[in-house]
Amino acid sequence: MIPVTEALDRLFALVRPLEVEEVPLLAAHGRVLASDVAARRDQPPFAASAMDGYAVVSASVGERLSVIGESAAGHGFGGAVAAGQAVRIFTGAPVPQGATRVVIQEDVTREGGEIVVNEVEPGTNIRPAGTDFLTGTLITAPRVITPNDIALMASMNIARVPVTRRPKVALISTGDELVMPGETPGPDQIIASNTFGLHALLRDLGAEPRLLPIARDNEPSLKSAFGLIDDADLVITIGGASVGDHDLVGAVAQDLGMERAFYKVAMRPGKPLMSGRLGDAMMIGLPGNPVSAMVCGHVFVAPVIRAMLGLGAAPAARLTAPLAEGIAANGPREHYMRARLDAEGITSFERQDSSLLSVLGAANALLIRPVGDPARQAGEVVEYLPL
Repeated sequence: MIPVTEALDRLFALVRPLEVEEVPLLAAHGRVLASDVAARRDQPPFAASAMDGYAVVSASVGERLSVIGESAAGHGFGGAVAAGQAVRIFTGAPVPQGATRVVIQEDVTREGGEIVVNEVEPGTNIRPAGTDFLTGTLITAPRVITPNDIALMASMNIARVPVTRRPKVALISTGDELVMPGETPGPDQIIASNTFGLHALLRDLGAEPRLLPIARDNEPSLKSAFGLIDDADLVITIGGASVGDHDLVGAVAQDLGMERAFYKVAMRPGKPLMSGRLGDAMMIGLPGNPVSAMVCGHVFVAPVIRAMLGLGAAPAARLTAPLAEGIAANGPREHYMRARLDAEGITSFERQDSSLLSVLGAANALLIRPVGDPARQAGEVVEYLPL
């Protein structure tokens, strides 16, 4: 067995970069920006009014000014303003040539074609050209594109965005005991769940997952499933990776040319983890226990997908929290315990069996116990992965 950190390093070594594609701005949300993009204009492109009021050269209390025109958003005043004159102006409108300040409308009295200045507040109420950004200002890559980024790119006049292609992931459940949700299981069968949870996780990560037919516990069925992986960048098998008489995934994959990178990781749940390359695809063999598969999805698959997308080869980010209750000493494997984080701290669930999806469903964190970690008391700070 190898430690989790070494397993991650070996997984990252198998990752190959994906191509870059351009997508319309409206399709870029949630994608990974593959290269820097630059503003194609200044924003604002002209000096603009920050308030509704009157654009003037100067103003003093009691001064009377002639109103010579109007400047509105999208319809600027074409002339210039001189001393003793004012132009009615609205927020966002271009400031007329010659004006040095905007007197807000609450500080004047309008009398026909004139205004009388009642008060002069500090500041000009003018936004200079380029206050927000200048032509050539960069949005740097890599980054997951957020709604705020979309708004900024739109204002920069960027209509198409370079993004990393989504990784294509083939998911294969294995086992004679499995049937699909909605089917009627036989007396010795259960419902396939792992591929559905992993499919959702992969979609959240920005991948394109697809479910292949369940492979049965025999070589012809497994080889048939592997024959459907097509152009996948990553193949994930669930189950059949252990050493039992019916665990055939590793042997069949090697018969098909898989170059194994490692097998078995010193962690719980999730020890029977396997990885390598199968042709042009990277392969990860996950344990069949439902919780084991999902925990390995968060610990191993998620960082691999982020690395494929160009977001860096790094473990899942760990956070810290105080224990709400004490916990016993840990054993010789790194333990990812289902836990609940609230205002009182983090509490591990009493039941940690790797078959209990109900406990995983109630958890919002994985409390991480290092190898040989001693008993911990309430209030001590521990690491966790958020779920």
